[in-house]
Amino acid sequence: MAPAVPSAMERPHFIGIGGAGMSGIAKILAQRGAEVAGSDAKESATAEALRSLGATVHIGHAASHLAQDASCVVVSSAIRADNPELARAAELNIPVVHRSDALASLMTGLRSIAVAGTHGKTTTTSMLAVALTELGLDPSYAIGGDLEGPGTNARHGTGEIFVAEADESDRSFQKYDPEVAIVLNVELDHHANYASMDEIYESFETFVGKIVPGGTLVVSADQAGAVELASRVRDLSSVKVVTYGESEGADVRVHKVTPRGLTSEVTVLLNGKLLTFTVSVPGRHYAHNAVAALAAGVALGIPAHNLASAIGKYTGVKRRLQLKGEAAGVQVIDSYAHHPTEMTADLEAMRGAAAGSRLLVVFQPHLFSRTQELATEMGQALALADASVVLDIYPAREDPIPGITSELIIDAARRAGADVTAVHDKAAVPDVIAGMAKPGDLVLTMGAGDVTDLGPQILARLTD
Repeated sequence: MAPAVPSAMERPHFIGIGGAGMSGIAKILAQRGAEVAGSDAKESATAEALRSLGATVHIGHAASHLAQDASCVVVSSAIRADNPELARAAELNIPVVHRSDALASLMTGLRSIAVAGTHGKTTTTSMLAVALTELGLDPSYAIGGDLEGPGTNARHGTGEIFVAEADESDRSFQKYDPEVAIVLNVELDHHANYASMDEIYESFETFVGKIVPGGTLVVSADQAGAVELASRVRDLSSVKVVTYGESEGADVRVHKVTPRGLTSEVTVLLNGKLLTFTVSVPGRHYAHNAVAALAAGVALGIPAHNLASAIGKYTGVKRRLQLKGEAAGVQVIDSYAHHPTEMTADLEAMRGAAAGSRLLVVFQPHLFSRTQELATEMGQALALADASVVLDIYPAREDPIPGITSELIIDAARRAGADVTAVHDKAAVPDVIAGMAKPGDLVLTMGAGDVTDLGPQILARLTD
């Protein structure tokens, strides 16, 4: 079993402790008994949750927040070099540890599953965490979103399995040594860090090469990038490759996906036998995530029938087609989708769930670099909605790029036949949607930024 706390992590200080990835590691360390401290830009429910575990959380960034006896300073790739706490760490000669190294140290000595791919990681990791917990295996997990059931993104369990979302965006997933690795898809994204698909493939090949000898790669048999990756690593004799999907040659073949409103019934062919189970989120995309989770669990030796039944207990992750509520006969659902493939998958899932009703979308583009490269594809995805509202680009960690605005997406959407309205003032969106929505409509807030805040505001306005 893993040590309670790695020695370098006994008194960690997290810069940006409220972030999805950072907070998960901080929570696990606090649960293992470390003296956790950190800072974040603003107050949040995450900060309060960390404090409830005994962590010290400062709001704002200042050199004085860093204790002189901190054992290390943990950072993510989003932390800028001029951060005052980072500068103070250099003055005090306190080691600086990247988030991925911190997470890797927590997985040492455990049977780990690392879930990678351009999209779908959070859902698949969550499905595994819920299913393994349901089976009494008490796993540890670190996820990029909060589970609807346990309501947290991370947990230190007493079992021997650790499930982790593996982030390819900055190549940090190359730090892990999993027993089982899942690759859901391989697509060009994170344009500030990858210049070409060749660089993406090389990064994923390195990740697959870190699977422990005798371990397993679970990889999609349907998605072109994943198929190409599988062909590139076939000569790794130390790794067993298990494919899943609808393709005829898949090792775990998706035989049928049957929509059931906001759920799906999935039938797979595994080891010559048909197995049917329920996925409590709609759409083919999420059904495939569930099958990937099933294949990974089976690779660890968990009986397929038990695992399939337990996956059915998964009820969703916040921001992954999360129902926010209903008002005036209008359902409001929140989606984290920000890459065109994710957008298309969620919009198609909602089209199926709408059952003849209208689908209205509020989309907030995420990152200038992503918009620069994928504006056309984003616009084409929005054509799947009956009408869309498009906000200004959410910059996150990026500075503006001259000439790159949400108008590029709007123009592409209109060329694809979409009904699109540009709204530059986010505060005006509830009134705009209230003027558009009719009883029976579905409203989908979509994007990785703060568009999620609009769901409750839209519901409140619809109630007026």
